[in-house]
Amino acid sequence: MVRAPLNSRAAVRATALLIALRVGYAYNWFDVGPGLPAIGTEFGVGVADWGLLLAAFLVGAGVFQVPAGLLARRYGSRVVSLAGTALLAVGGVAGALAPNFPTLLALRLLSGVGAGLFFSPAIGLVASLYPEGRRGVPVGTFSSAFSAGAAMGLLGSSFLVPLVGWRWALAFGGLLLAAVTLAALFGISREAGAPDREPVRPGIPAALRFRGTWAVGLAFIGVEGAAFATGQFIVPYGETVLGWAALLAGVVGMMFVLPSVVGGPAGGSLAERYQNHRTQFVVAAMVAAGVLLLLPVAGWAVAIAIGTVFSFAYGLIYAVMYVLPHYWRSVPAGEIPLAIGLFNSIQLAGGAGVSALFAWVVAQGGYAVGWWFLAGAMVVTLVALVALPPTAPDGAGRPTVAEDGAPSAEHVP
Repeated sequence: MVRAPLNSRAAVRATALLIALRVGYAYNWFDVGPGLPAIGTEFGVGVADWGLLLAAFLVGAGVFQVPAGLLARRYGSRVVSLAGTALLAVGGVAGALAPNFPTLLALRLLSGVGAGLFFSPAIGLVASLYPEGRRGVPVGTFSSAFSAGAAMGLLGSSFLVPLVGWRWALAFGGLLLAAVTLAALFGISREAGAPDREPVRPGIPAALRFRGTWAVGLAFIGVEGAAFATGQFIVPYGETVLGWAALLAGVVGMMFVLPSVVGGPAGGSLAERYQNHRTQFVVAAMVAAGVLLLLPVAGWAVAIAIGTVFSFAYGLIYAVMYVLPHYWRSVPAGEIPLAIGLFNSIQLAGGAGVSALFAWVVAQGGYAVGWWFLAGAMVVTLVALVALPPTAPDGAGRPTVAEDGAPSAEHVP
């Protein structure tokens, strides 16, 4: 059954609030990075343990992506996404009160669970507010809003940690997200993302059986791990290895995430205009990996240039990734959040491993080897794109794709 769409004003208001949630959500991913040296000093842990702390968040976010999609089918994407940001906010505030490192590790895992519950229902909700042909820019903007929040988290915490300590920096992120969640609770219509009125079909959902979902998930494990590790480690790398001042390190770190704000809308528009999605993925990933190889010999100015290209490229990748499932005709519209949840789960779980391995490599051989390791991981996992069915134009010239790569009947979103 097709639900009547929201009016344009309600759709724009819901989109703006969801983008604000995305910003606050991302802030709480990255506000821990600038505090890692202080956390290490207070709890007596080193770089390898920092990697475990970051990986715990990714594991929580990854494991709960698929349950989030299943819950969204039953209870609606609005309810599940807001429950996720509420849990993430609680985890951020509670993390600021952690008495020891194991407790902080557990609370970062809990925060990751909240992040996992938010993302795939929320991006599915944004897409559902717009007709086909008009989704690319709002979906791309929502996707790249992560980078705006990540930049705020890196720069804000770089400023707050020296002034008030890492605990207050974490608490600020949690309280900020709690306030935005409360605004969204009242500002996003209950009709937006309400559960389907039709009963859920028995059996394994098509989204979990479609090979394109698995191909996208596996192909960008390296990109996910590299994006997360560079964002979290570039600030302590600049401070402890290169001797940058805290604010300079924060500015450089910001440039490893902020330009994705431009890459996201560009990628969303590109994905709707052209059907060569596999080529788009490969070119952007290879460019991002190539510039990362230069980081060990870069000063702060070159590092800013590297971060700008790297961030724009992965922002484009993620936007194309999140638009693409809306052209998978083998996947019903109600299962699109589940498809996104599955490939995000794969990427986050794999990315957690890449991030933890990066920290181990740094502990063994230094940051230079670590940056090269990340670039290699980005390229190696791209081989999974061989299994991605090609997107083919339908009779109207709009991209579609079926399980075997051939055009198929359009479903009603």
